[in-house]
Amino acid sequence: MIREPPPFFHRGPSPLARLTFFALLAIATMIADHRFGALEAVRLSLSVLVAPLQSLAAAPGAAMSRVAEYFSSQDRLLRENEELRAKVLEYAAAAQQSKLLAAEQESLLAMTPGRSRFATDGVLAEVTSYGRNPFSRKLVLDKGLTQGIKAGMPVIDGEGVVGQVTAVGTFTSEVTLVTEKDQSVPVMLTRNGLRAIAVGSGKDGSIDVPFMPVSADIVNGDLFVTSGIDGTYPAGLVVARVTAVEKNAAYMFAKITARPAAGVDNHRFVRILTAPRPALPAPPEARADDKRPARDRSAAKGRRAP
Repeated sequence: MIREPPPFFHRGPSPLARLTFFALLAIATMIADHRFGALEAVRLSLSVLVAPLQSLAAAPGAAMSRVAEYFSSQDRLLRENEELRAKVLEYAAAAQQSKLLAAEQESLLAMTPGRSRFATDGVLAEVTSYGRNPFSRKLVLDKGLTQGIKAGMPVIDGEGVVGQVTAVGTFTSEVTLVTEKDQSVPVMLTRNGLRAIAVGSGKDGSIDVPFMPVSADIVNGDLFVTSGIDGTYPAGLVVARVTAVEKNAAYMFAKITARPAAGVDNHRFVRILTAPRPALPAPPEARADDKRPARDRSAAKGRRAP
């Protein structure tokens, strides 16, 4: 193995001279780049070459940032969804309450003396519950003897007749609906003045109109109102609207079904009419020329006595 001896003399510039040269060269390059943009093309070329390396170096940090942002966004979205769900439920409850209040206000306004087409004297009552008898549909109201309520007073809502007070307590009263079998209301057709008796069917919330001749002028859609001849219901209260008329020549009477106009199961507030009904006229006395025996006349008088 051949080994050359170290040079006896060191050739070339000294380190200080090289440092000075490269420093002056760097300063001149910066001045030329600053003044004349001499290295702009070189800079652009280097940026193109270095860009992939920069992206590769920044990829781990960007991936970690995206992962952290994803989880933080998920947590934020879950919290916002919970808050929005709670607000939706709160607003839904408020909207339902506002609808109920609006409906009740409209119902109450319909029964006020200024807008009601019924008698002006009355007491507003709230429906507290249904009657305890499962075979009879009755309403329990929060007004009783202390408010001057008496048995026999009619009960209405904003649309028509609901029923009649049949039992009165100190602070409550019981109303039997017009759709019950033991309830009958003298009615009259608004179209032609035809009188009849509306009787509750006791089933499916309908009203029957019995003993109407087949030849009676009555059609679907006719409106029945109280005739006022019974001394209980004032005249003109809407009772029901005819929904079905069956006429068969083989029978003497037609089968007529009507739907009550009042919301017997709908409203929370009703009105009890407290105005006294006008007294019925006394029956005519026996005439002097009546040739019937006295026993028959007394019996007829006893039948006419209230």
